[in-house]
Amino acid sequence: MRSRGTSVRLLITGVFVGLITLSAATGDGPGSIARDDLKQWLSYIASDELEGRAIYSAGLGLAAGYISSHLSMWRTRPAGDPGSYLQTVRVLGVQANNRSTVTVEVNGQSRVFTEGQGVTFPKNVGSKRRFTIDRVEFAGYGLDIPRVRHLDFSGKDVRNAAVVWLGARGPRDVDTSLYRVLLSARDRYAIQQLGAAASIGPEQMGAANGAGRAGGAQQGRGRANQIPTADFTTVERLDKSRAPNISASDDFFQFLFSRAPARYDELKRKADAQEPLPSFTLQGVKLTFNLDDDYAIVRTQLTHNVVALVEGSDPQLKNTYVAFGAHYDHVGYAQGELTEEGGSTRRLGLPPFSFTKPGAESDRIWNGADDDGSGTVALMALARAFAEGPRPKRSLLFVWHSGEESGRYGSLYFADHPPVPLDNIVAQLNIDMIGRNRDDRAAESNTVYLVGSDRISSELHAASREANESLSRPLTLDYEFNDPSDVEQLYFRSDHYSYASKGIPIIFFTTGLHPDYHANTDEVSKIEFDKMTRIVELIYATGERIANLDHPPLHDNRGPRAGKRID
Repeated sequence: MRSRGTSVRLLITGVFVGLITLSAATGDGPGSIARDDLKQWLSYIASDELEGRAIYSAGLGLAAGYISSHLSMWRTRPAGDPGSYLQTVRVLGVQANNRSTVTVEVNGQSRVFTEGQGVTFPKNVGSKRRFTIDRVEFAGYGLDIPRVRHLDFSGKDVRNAAVVWLGARGPRDVDTSLYRVLLSARDRYAIQQLGAAASIGPEQMGAANGAGRAGGAQQGRGRANQIPTADFTTVERLDKSRAPNISASDDFFQFLFSRAPARYDELKRKADAQEPLPSFTLQGVKLTFNLDDDYAIVRTQLTHNVVALVEGSDPQLKNTYVAFGAHYDHVGYAQGELTEEGGSTRRLGLPPFSFTKPGAESDRIWNGADDDGSGTVALMALARAFAEGPRPKRSLLFVWHSGEESGRYGSLYFADHPPVPLDNIVAQLNIDMIGRNRDDRAAESNTVYLVGSDRISSELHAASREANESLSRPLTLDYEFNDPSDVEQLYFRSDHYSYASKGIPIIFFTTGLHPDYHANTDEVSKIEFDKMTRIVELIYATGERIANLDHPPLHDNRGPRAGKRID
């Protein structure tokens, strides 16, 4: 029997004739970005008919067909699988046979630690390879949090080094409940932000890898009990090189620190007591990693990105692209019993999105009007504006990503299997939740948050600011969430990061979280359409500037401006 979520292409033709109406706005670029269009489109995308747009569901297929039908009407070019707006995303369940080892050499003496015997490697270690790291840095708790003046990496260059850290709970001066995301992502910070070649932490942490907003492997439904259990789920290439992030036992650390300025027993005592830890180089230490894993694909599930192209006007520059993106999936509907707990409603069967506001007990559908219905229809408005208006020099690429809520599946797949050369994408502008005020505060009515705009390219950052100043009513640009010690770590939690991790300059546009985030009360009736329209105009103006540059935005990689909010 065919699964409800596998017949997406059948939904594209012959279904949406009665749903599409032409706007009164004319096709004159930003002038065609109309509040009424956004409301009309969102009223369908976030309707009960789409049942919360969960990955692999018929509702997500309906959304893909609705978007594709509009793209066809606006005469954009299909840029997914050949001749189609849909790019098939293959979500693989993988069993791993991990035989990886790390050899520790201390002043000429060496010991070999094997997976499961003193060290634990991630299930996915990437491609088979062997390499040696001859610089090992102990970085205390492995945390940089300027807000509380805790800076373990201050003055320390760990590029191409192995970073070692201790203290699963972190230091006493760091609120574990407030900074839980930072604490669980110390390996990611060392490797992806500071350029370390490996990260080694204590056993209590495991191999934390919280890059996505929702994370976690999706288990198959229906006949899943007949499918072998997967060790991990991925959409990325299995032959990619990955920096190892491992957890280690006391025995490993005893040997590693055997000739260090401070003995491991004392370091562990201080870490357990959450006392200050020193930071030093482990002299005379080498680590040789032998990454050796065999993979067997035991499950394949299919979902789809929606991809469209508007060709640029310049004969040369049209072969380069400004990419715009949003995710069009959400978290679906309650399949189990809805019960009251502590004044809130628990939705059984769909963790980790379990709680909603009182008074919504009978509503089983998580409509996702703001998350990310707002980004979905904003991207439709941008595609129409560029398709029907003046063409900039560069081409424009529009990608509606699937599976963001499951771990950025669609954008990670796109970045590994791009329909255009990835090196030719000069910038990516991501839109996720732009329809509300942060925490429903009236004082936020003019505010939009920009994340990552200055991390890779300060020229892209400047272009966004110039674009804002060009608007008849400029918005307030706030960079709070761009702070590297932002407690929500939004830079890593939406689809833009799949591009940024490939070195592509990005800007993430959002208006922040609110009480209806991942609740069944995220409804169209609460969307601030006037504000949302202005933000879409800002994104259009920013993209247009980059698309007309005679050079790609400069990659100066200055990094985020810690603590700088509004300017």
